[in-house]
Amino acid sequence: MTKLDPASILGPEGAVARRLSTYEARPQQLEMAEAVARALESGTHLMAEAGTGVGKSFAYLVPAILYAAETNKKVVISTHTISLQEQLLQKDIPFLRSVMPQEFSAVLVKGRGNYISLRRAEAAAQRAGASFLRQDEFDQLDAIRKWSRTSTDGSRSDLDMKPLPSVWDAVASESGNCLGPKCPHHKDCFYFKARRRIWSANLLVVNHALFMTDLALRDAGVSILPDYAVAVFDEAHTLEAVAGQHLGLHLSNTQVDYLLTRLHNDRTNKGLLNYHKLHEAVGEARRTRQVASDFFDDVRIWQEHQGASNGRLRKPLSWPDTLCEALRRLGTAIDEGSRSIEDEEQRIEVTSARDRCRDLADSLASWQQQTMKDSVYWVEVTSGSRLRVTLSSAPLDIGPTLRRALFDRGPTCIMASATLAVGSPPRFDFAKTRLGLTSCSTLQLGSPFDYPNQVKIHLPRNLPDPSTESSEFESRAIDAIRHYLEMTHGKAFVLFTSYRMMETAVRRLTPWFAERNIALFAQSEGMPRSKMVEAFKADVDSVIFGAESFWQGVDVPGEALSNVIIVRLPFSVPTHPLLEARLEDIRLRRGNPFVEYQVPEAVIRLKQGFGRLIRAKNDRGIVVILDPRVLTKPYGRTFLSSLPDCPRVVDTIVWDARKGG
Repeated sequence: MTKLDPASILGPEGAVARRLSTYEARPQQLEMAEAVARALESGTHLMAEAGTGVGKSFAYLVPAILYAAETNKKVVISTHTISLQEQLLQKDIPFLRSVMPQEFSAVLVKGRGNYISLRRAEAAAQRAGASFLRQDEFDQLDAIRKWSRTSTDGSRSDLDMKPLPSVWDAVASESGNCLGPKCPHHKDCFYFKARRRIWSANLLVVNHALFMTDLALRDAGVSILPDYAVAVFDEAHTLEAVAGQHLGLHLSNTQVDYLLTRLHNDRTNKGLLNYHKLHEAVGEARRTRQVASDFFDDVRIWQEHQGASNGRLRKPLSWPDTLCEALRRLGTAIDEGSRSIEDEEQRIEVTSARDRCRDLADSLASWQQQTMKDSVYWVEVTSGSRLRVTLSSAPLDIGPTLRRALFDRGPTCIMASATLAVGSPPRFDFAKTRLGLTSCSTLQLGSPFDYPNQVKIHLPRNLPDPSTESSEFESRAIDAIRHYLEMTHGKAFVLFTSYRMMETAVRRLTPWFAERNIALFAQSEGMPRSKMVEAFKADVDSVIFGAESFWQGVDVPGEALSNVIIVRLPFSVPTHPLLEARLEDIRLRRGNPFVEYQVPEAVIRLKQGFGRLIRAKNDRGIVVILDPRVLTKPYGRTFLSSLPDCPRVVDTIVWDARKGG
């Protein structure tokens, strides 16, 4: 392989500069691109932190494209958020295709369930009267079938409406519900068309969830993705959490209930089994529903009797296997009934339902017997429109799994993010340890933005300590939010770690916002994040109160966002079963879980929150950290030294008693 030369594309005299007269080569971008190129040439792993404004997507895309074109091997680009996928596919990759001399193709890889099955859509229409209850379900099915005749993509994202789960579930492509080449629609199948594009493309753009699902399937000898030589993970700081979720197990009463209702609805006497007149299977479905109700009630009661327990199961409990047995009996009854269905297209729908019953039974048995070693098991009970009881498990430490299944398997891995390093000088030990990367190159690049002149950090010192005076801190912090919002007349994100505190702040500060005619959008009030951001951008003085999802992945350049207020240091709740177990594991190794895990994890989240403010070279504003522990605790220095170099202003807030302060 000849030497990859990113400078020929990104350098001062490169292809991009020749195309754009206004182009300014960024030294940090080129340095990262050359580091990625070296890793690809040598087959070694790289972890790179690139500050906001470096242009890290071009820094990994250019050498990845050069590598793919040179070797004819596939490169996977994995992201966490849809917004970054859209940026890559709609903006960055088309631009590079227009300026780079190399020929290459890129496709977005979606999970199979995102595509409509033309055969299933026809079958759903035939038995619609036995499946659906509401007029909007019939209307949507009709609209989706009409759309499928004109759609070039056939995927759910191409629809101009959000399909109801019951309707999409009836028409979506499924591996266990596919006739393959025998299907009368095989030639026109959207999923198989997408597969053919995937097999011929150089760059495969995926999300972390699909990548981790593929990784788990490879252990069983199957896969979603074709073999690849390189995997690039952007937003790599989220990789551990996504891997833990997708390499674990989650099973709920609502999942079981949804399947049983699709098979047979007691109230309406409709369902797949009724349509095919499988009377014995209908009887088993009724019995299974009762057994499921009793089982999850027992789990809920057990959880309630644990008092303040977090629902963690440290060893298997002697719950009877009643639900496993009932699901298996139902699967057997469906299997026997399916033999009377002569039409293969109709029969596969029924045998697919049989497989779902058996898969649920296997998952439940695995959870009850705790068969996955080195995993954490727990029960979560959440209330909403209906009570949800979830049985969950996740690997205690995802690192060994990723090392065995990914890093030691062969592909070169590039991990990139704006937030991977902790402290000053920056260290990658935490991210490397959590992901199981024992050997890799590291690179930390600061931002090209002029932080000393673009942002000031305000640190109020006279607030109570939230760890010892929680209610006093909450009261004063809400007053302080008002104080700092006055400085910029809104134009702010206020980032909370607690929905409960956010709701309290909304109640107390609503009169203040009304008096100043400043719009307040609070995530605790249920508005979707995308709608909140649109409304925020449209009203320049408005304020968003946001929780976890607003700390990262939200991009609002310009005057509209001039102030980011971080209410508390974003430590994870140490009582969550998974985190509790991980901290215990560190103690067993005679480590310090606070220093080794909780502080670096919170530092990375704080850096994400800080990064919301400066998104362009003309942005200006302030970041406020209300938590006084950054000034009073020894670990506070780790938080502050991890942030970009810019002026720190230590404030003493004068409380105004007339305003309730």
